[in-house]
Amino acid sequence: MAEHIAEEVGKPADAAARVSGRFSGVRDGLGLAAVVVFLVTALALILLVVGLSKRLARETIPELTTVPGGFWAVGAALGLITVFGSTAGLRAARPTADSTRLTRAWRAVLTAFCCALAFGPFLYLLSGLRSRNCRSSDCAYVPGTGPAFLTYAVTSALVGWLLYRRHNARAERLRAQERERMRRLRKRGKGRTRTARRR
Repeated sequence: MAEHIAEEVGKPADAAARVSGRFSGVRDGLGLAAVVVFLVTALALILLVVGLSKRLARETIPELTTVPGGFWAVGAALGLITVFGSTAGLRAARPTADSTRLTRAWRAVLTAFCCALAFGPFLYLLSGLRSRNCRSSDCAYVPGTGPAFLTYAVTSALVGWLLYRRHNARAERLRAQERERMRRLRKRGKGRTRTARRR
């Protein structure tokens, strides 16, 4: 009798466990499907943006000959934009102790924008160079892209190196000031100790 009652009591529990397991499996399947759809959509958007930006770049690069200084000035300006975007992105990505959720979201958006500024000019000029294993006219070399790319590389490397040296010199100066301040504090502490001992 007791065994029969235990079996009757255990049946609803087993049924609830089976239903819970089914719902858990469905939920996991839906989650996996959502992740796959998100990845496919993101990949399609990335390919669309890259294709449109490449077409736009190949159509606008020849118009840069009208800029004063030609492709050399354009390459230098794009190099400065890359350095500015990289520097601003590194500063925006620094974590802060008292940051709120809104501040972190704003910093994430700002970092993404700065990364676009940093890599955008490089991809823009890269679109004008001849693509490998492509015989279409859309992959042909755009005249003037080579000098612009060279000026871009030299400008970004030189200005980036100068900013790096300036940052290191400033950090070393701050460390020296901190060491001097600590030395003065230690000297004051020793002087007070000697005065107290004399008393």
